[in-house]
Amino acid sequence: MKILITGGSGLLGQYLNIELSRQHQILTLYNSNFGTCKDFNSAKLDITNKSSLQNVFYDYNPNAVIHTAAISNPILPDNISPKDVYKINVEATKNIAELCEKFNSKLIYTSTDLVYAGYLGLMLKEDAKLIPASLYAETKLMGEIKIQNTFDNYVILRTALLFGFGLSHSKNHFKKMFNDLKHNIPVKLFVDQFRTPLSLKEAARIIDELLSKEIKSEAINFGGTERISRYQLGEKVCELTGLNKNLLTKITMDDVPELAKVEDVSMNTDKLKSYGIKQKKLDEMILETLNNN
Repeated sequence: MKILITGGSGLLGQYLNIELSRQHQILTLYNSNFGTCKDFNSAKLDITNKSSLQNVFYDYNPNAVIHTAAISNPILPDNISPKDVYKINVEATKNIAELCEKFNSKLIYTSTDLVYAGYLGLMLKEDAKLIPASLYAETKLMGEIKIQNTFDNYVILRTALLFGFGLSHSKNHFKKMFNDLKHNIPVKLFVDQFRTPLSLKEAARIIDELLSKEIKSEAINFGGTERISRYQLGEKVCELTGLNKNLLTKITMDDVPELAKVEDVSMNTDKLKSYGIKQKKLDEMILETLNNN
């Protein structure tokens, strides 16, 4: 297949470059940082530029588009406005959906588990109440709606907390936590937020598998099988590696008042499994991540 990847230099995008290039032709897009895109067929593009985006579709004519590009900061930095978030997370998503319809391209869109009402908790199914608590989650849900109102050849993946080691310039919480533990630096972790974490490597593998399946007009919970807090995830890492568990410090979401409080968006992934997807256990994913570091 000919696959177009947006956000190719992002946290998940760089893993998709590696995984999807094994059996497919890819064109991976980046904007400010090229990351691993330099090692693949790639192009620098601002996805908010509709005419440039259209030119890419005309030139490449992809069979499928994996749309991962987004502003995902839970707390916006000073140089990014809510208008910027809307342009990238909503308007660009709408434009991509329209181009996918025009060029008969399948669209796989990475949304977020944070679109769910975080106070209901305990392994939510896809029909659970949607009440995003942050601008990021709100605009990702708006992106879902734009796609659904445009055409039917889409799969929306409500993506859980992704963990692993960011490649090249990519930074993420798991990588910092592991490096701090290795250097005997205390780590503060939430005890009162629950997710169903999925490793970056496993996420890329499953997306590759989903590409070959005849799935349309579906929103699917895209996560692991185990409900866990960040503190419990830290404990598992220590248990599996022999790192010092005493370096872990329990904190609550009240300790970070500027962060939108989402208590429990753990997800039921039965629908994902119903498509023949075999999921790895959390311990397996952690060990695979650490062994490939």
